[in-house]
Formats: sequence, C-alpha cells, structure tokens
Amino acid sequence: MMGAEVRYFPKVVGKQVYGSLYDCDVNILKDTEKLQEIVKDASKEGNMTLLDIKSWKIGEGVSVVAIILESHITIHTWPEYNFATVDVYSCGAHTDPHKAFYYIAKELKSKRYEIKEADRSSEF
Repeated sequence: MMGAEVRYFPKVVGKQVYGSLYDCDVNILKDTEKLQEIVKDASKEGNMTLLDIKSWKIGEGVSVVAIILESHITIHTWPEYNFATVDVYSCGAHTDPHKAFYYIAKELKSKRYEIKEADRSSEF
C-alpha cells in the first residue's frame, strides 16, 4: 500500500508580473490623474488592498507607485514613444497580479505587450 502524497505549501506566496506595453494611448500616458485611477482600479481587479499612491511627472511622462498591503504596483510612462512599463508584485494566495497587469494594459490601450513573471514565494 502506498502512502499518501505529501504536499508542501510556501509560507510566503509571492507573485510578480511585469512587462512592457507598446503603442499605448499617448494622452493617457501623460495624464497623472487617469494613471492613478487605473492603478487604483487595478488593485481592486487583483484583489489587493491599496494603502497609498504617489506619482511624479517626469517631462511628459509619469511614474506612479502604489503601495498595496501585499506589496506594490508601478507604472512608468514614456509618451514620446507610446511606451510604458508595469510591475505588479503581490504576496498572498488571495491576490491575482495577472488580472491587475492585464487591466492596466487594457486601460492604457496597449496594442502589444510583453509579460514576464517571477515566483517570489518562500521554499516551504
């Protein structure tokens, strides 16, 4: 008789989804308030708890950093190239950083994107 399969679950579940968004809507890439709204809604999409949002206008571009209870969401934009980068990192099995990333890509009207992911969980 074979023994039951033993499964180990990480103590810390960390998921990072990040990538580059191409051919985005240039007007949205310049709009600090709209980008903050997108990040706020992306945190809801990913079932994350928003704590604070900060943003900085850098030339025509914008950098938005959202601190979520589970970690962070960032968007950095370059309107002159219709380009943005996005990073969604969250801890907790209840979160879905993929949903948050895809929501941001849709809202920036990206025609093409590259997405990557990293497992940042503990071993056990």
